[in-house]
Amino acid sequence: MKNILIALFLFAVVAASANSQVKIAFVDSEVIIAQLPEAQDVKKKLEDLQKLYIDTITAKENDIKTKADVFKSKYEDAQKQIEAGKLNADQIKALESELGMMQEEVQVLDQELSVYKQNIQKQLYDVQLELFKPVKEKITKSIEALAKELKYNIVLDKASDALIYGDKEIDITFKVLDKLK
Repeated sequence: MKNILIALFLFAVVAASANSQVKIAFVDSEVIIAQLPEAQDVKKKLEDLQKLYIDTITAKENDIKTKADVFKSKYEDAQKQIEAGKLNADQIKALESELGMMQEEVQVLDQELSVYKQNIQKQLYDVQLELFKPVKEKITKSIEALAKELKYNIVLDKASDALIYGDKEIDITFKVLDKLK
């Protein structure tokens, strides 16, 4: 997809430059975001939220580790008792049942933690999109206004290799579609 966009961009530049002078500029959105106070506020909110989730995940992981350690200890103790012949058949059966429930609990908690982590990643991504949307809109509007003021036809983003602003006069989308028909 990126190659198609670059090819169309180059085609547009060549086609437009045949008729007139095309002015191209670029910005580095990472530098802009790094220095924009609103973006820093958003980053801080995201870091705080992420820390809260990390603390919760750490607590859950510690709980799972504790239960797994208890299971391991009980299992090893049971093995020793069985090998020493200290348990009868009913005791062995009860111990196997208890160990099975403990093992299942650890597995369920581990699966729940995995699901929780996936949900948290999605929530953080969604919150990031929501919080950065006004910041990105502000940056894009500023770039468009400056491009028009300085008479740039195209503005590219160095950080993402994306077209941020394109003058409609050099847009050949429909000419390409006509050519493809």
